[in-house]
Amino acid sequence: MPVIAPHNSSSVDVTDALGLDAGVEDAAREVAGDHGHSAGNAIGSEFAARFVRAIPYEFARRHLIAPANEISGQDAAFVVRVAASTRATAIFNAGVALGRTLRPVVEDGEAIAAAIDELYARAKSQGQPRAQARLSANEDAPPVELEGSSDVEADLRTTLARLDADLLHTSGKSEVVRLVDLVLFEALTRKASDVHIHPLADRTLVRYRLDGVLHTVRELPAGLASAVTSRVKVMGRMDVAEQRAPQDGRATVTLGHARASAVGAAVPSSAAAARRVDLRLSTMPTTYGERVVIRVLDNARSTHLLSFSALGMPAHVQEQFLQQAARTSGIVLVTGPTGSGKTTTLYTTLKWITQQRTNPASPGLMTGSALANLQRSSGCELNIMTIEDPVEYDLSIAGLAVSQTPVNPKKNVTFATGLRHILRQDPDVIMVGEVRDEETARIAVQASLTGHLVLSTLHTNDAASAVARLIDLKVEPFLVSSSLAAVLAQRLVRCVHGSHNGSGCDGAGCEACFHTGYQGRTGVFELLALDEQLREEVNKSVPAAVIRQLAIAKGMTTLLRAGESLAKARVTTMAEVARVIQGVE
Repeated sequence: MPVIAPHNSSSVDVTDALGLDAGVEDAAREVAGDHGHSAGNAIGSEFAARFVRAIPYEFARRHLIAPANEISGQDAAFVVRVAASTRATAIFNAGVALGRTLRPVVEDGEAIAAAIDELYARAKSQGQPRAQARLSANEDAPPVELEGSSDVEADLRTTLARLDADLLHTSGKSEVVRLVDLVLFEALTRKASDVHIHPLADRTLVRYRLDGVLHTVRELPAGLASAVTSRVKVMGRMDVAEQRAPQDGRATVTLGHARASAVGAAVPSSAAAARRVDLRLSTMPTTYGERVVIRVLDNARSTHLLSFSALGMPAHVQEQFLQQAARTSGIVLVTGPTGSGKTTTLYTTLKWITQQRTNPASPGLMTGSALANLQRSSGCELNIMTIEDPVEYDLSIAGLAVSQTPVNPKKNVTFATGLRHILRQDPDVIMVGEVRDEETARIAVQASLTGHLVLSTLHTNDAASAVARLIDLKVEPFLVSSSLAAVLAQRLVRCVHGSHNGSGCDGAGCEACFHTGYQGRTGVFELLALDEQLREEVNKSVPAAVIRQLAIAKGMTTLLRAGESLAKARVTTMAEVARVIQGVE
């Protein structure tokens, strides 16, 4: 077997990275009763003591990995005994936990198992601290502590300078981990929704999606692409050795308290408040290496959006929409392309429904006669359940008692099967992440007709097209007309920098907005609420254009007209409205 070199050794001292107490190396020497370097028996060696502290017994026994010897020298590699069936990824992950390069030697599996039992039994008898579940039997990784910085640009320059000095030997360097940490930290600081690592022939691009638009923020040397990709794969528990097939993974990073930066400066605790951030990772092989896309799901950033005013929904649209959301049965759909804020709108709706059921007199939710008409009995509780792909934000952070279930095709948990099981859980309100197939559409319609309020999303250009889409999914027109309550089409447009609070560059462009003149986004909405006349037309299977014209005649504000209103108010620009809503009408 080749030498397995970890690309994600710690960005700090090895002992600190492994979560060990200070002076652990001295303790290891005390435990080590035999410093021999026999490949057959390393139970008393210093490496063995270190192995026991870093690798849990269950992991070593399952994958048949045992310490054998230690090679001295500046580029020392640890020798480990492995069986012929031991996977390369397991050896790699063990090297990550140890913070050193591993050199595997294939031996008899039964002998290795006996050696592991003897090693951990002896360590226990000597009182040597053993590793907890840092590496699980199925190679699940704990949350990664993301190291921040008070000066990201300076730290990135320093890290890149160190790596650039020897690009041919980046394996196992702490700077690679530091580089990935800084890229993710900067993305979180700039509130990016996605991070792209794009390898080219002569360089590697790092791009952030900010306010729905990709920006190239820096270029890395071409030789770093492989090391950065390997680090991301380890974070996402993907197969590091597989480079010719697409892979998906997920990881959780934590932003801890102040730590020393690469240039010696302390990171203020306010700059790196302790919180957890979920990452969805995807790799794709390309001509010049694997491309990586990281979707950033930051709960802390989303909680303030759980209000309709923060979404930018006009008062008259909000009042009509909430009248439909207050129903006890029926389907309410939110439509639009990927990244248009549909899920956030549904989360906000769930929050409103919960508050109305428990405290109907909450100020700020609705005003006027609509509030009086929608008030419910105080203290009435709901069973709200969701099926999502993936669960984008943890609603418990916002104080909502909502059960969220992620789609998992490997376990046969799809939207259709998950929705079928949810119906057996006595739900009042059901949120389905997306209606994307005939089976899901039919079950959702049946659920709405049997006394459940169903909230979901659909990919259509406008509100009227949602009716045609449901019929296209083989739902009978009479069922659509009976179950569909309202369709809310929406888009997100970028706001002129400074349009909300008067600060900023007022659209002229500055460093804070990447010289675009925009910062932040607001929603553009089109609400189609079905009345009796519209239901009759839906039952006749008329084209979407007919439904659209009839809804406009009844006072529906289209996406384009709503966008034009925002442009006239200087919240955004007509160029931005044309970019986002082009082709809808």
